[in-house]
Amino acid sequence: MPPGAAVSERRRSRLRPFLWLLLVLLIVGAGVWYFPRSETQQKNAGRPQAGAPIPVGVAPVTKGDMPVILSQLGTVTPLATVTLKTQINGYLTEVAFQEGQMVKKGDFLAQIDPRPYQVALEQAEAQLAKDQALLRNARVDLQRYNTLVAENSIARQTRDTQVSLVAQYEATTKSDQAQIDAQKLNLTYCHIVAPVTGRVGLRQVDAGNYVQTSDPNGIVVVTQLQPISVIFTLPEDNLPEVFKRWHAGALLPVTAYDRSGSVELDKGTLSTIDNQIDTTTGTVKLRAMFNNEQLALFPNQFVNVQLVVDTLHNVDIVPSASIQRGAPGTFVYLVKPDHTVAVQKVKLGPTDGRHIAILSGLEPGESIVVDGTDRLRDGAKVTLASAEPPGSIANTATGQTPPASQQVTDPAAQGSTRPQDHQEGQSRGQRRSSQ
Repeated sequence: MPPGAAVSERRRSRLRPFLWLLLVLLIVGAGVWYFPRSETQQKNAGRPQAGAPIPVGVAPVTKGDMPVILSQLGTVTPLATVTLKTQINGYLTEVAFQEGQMVKKGDFLAQIDPRPYQVALEQAEAQLAKDQALLRNARVDLQRYNTLVAENSIARQTRDTQVSLVAQYEATTKSDQAQIDAQKLNLTYCHIVAPVTGRVGLRQVDAGNYVQTSDPNGIVVVTQLQPISVIFTLPEDNLPEVFKRWHAGALLPVTAYDRSGSVELDKGTLSTIDNQIDTTTGTVKLRAMFNNEQLALFPNQFVNVQLVVDTLHNVDIVPSASIQRGAPGTFVYLVKPDHTVAVQKVKLGPTDGRHIAILSGLEPGESIVVDGTDRLRDGAKVTLASAEPPGSIANTATGQTPPASQQVTDPAAQGSTRPQDHQEGQSRGQRRSSQ
């Protein structure tokens, strides 16, 4: 190898570690520069740039009717729950019902062996016939004695004794007749019928058992289901408002919902109000009546009750999602013509859950923010993503089903679709591929 080549090789061998070290430093520096920037871009991908308008969903203030609703928990309570017990002792010979069967008042349900009571009836009838024969004979003797006394042929004492004997036989025949009636009644008790119209429950005793009047469980329980009532409570503070409408003769509608409050079970009316307030809870009991035609209400079922006390007509109505609470109190973000928002204090009225009445603070036709309020402040610029169709709020307040909301969700929540974000994504992909 020439001397010059050897010198060059030694120089390259000395510089090679420095070149590797320089390459590692470049890689580390590139990673330190790229990854924090990438994380920052990812965090800010869904956030609008400083000073950029914030996309929001809006809805108009509309006029409509808003019901004044009082919501409470209630318990379904049947008007009649009868435990069917035997009124006489004997063997249960027949069970004529099926468990869960709907029966009418007077339908045959069970039979107790009537033979002992039939025999007792025949004995009572025979005793009555015997005593009636004695009574007839005593009356004939009394007629004879009356004739003899008139002729002074016998002593008056004999006639008086016969009078007492006739009265005794008359009382005996009345007692015999009562025994006959008692045995006939027992025969009637052997034939057990439904005392009310309703649904029978589970059988408590089987045919062939000896049943007695002292049995605690009886034979079966019959529960009236149509109509049925719901008992619920109201705070005493709401009582004057309800009483005012009640005494005016208004028919207050009541709606029963399931435990979740989303499924309507039945509609009814307020039937009565209890006569005293419970001092331990400060509430009063009310009973609402339901026809229960679909048998959706079941005894002892817990339901959500909505009592419509009154209806406010032609009031300002907005979606409940627009109401904000903070230092100013209750307020909404009012959208101005220059696409900025302002904090507007409002006075709230009754609500139906989805919408709420505004007693003061807004005017019909104004637009308020219902989506995207968490990033707003007074004076912030906004872009209107969508608007709820006019009239939808009023239709909902009057009981009509409104069309589905057309509000667009916040783009930051679903991933940004802005052009600059797309360009940044392409540039990040190019840098990753180059590395």
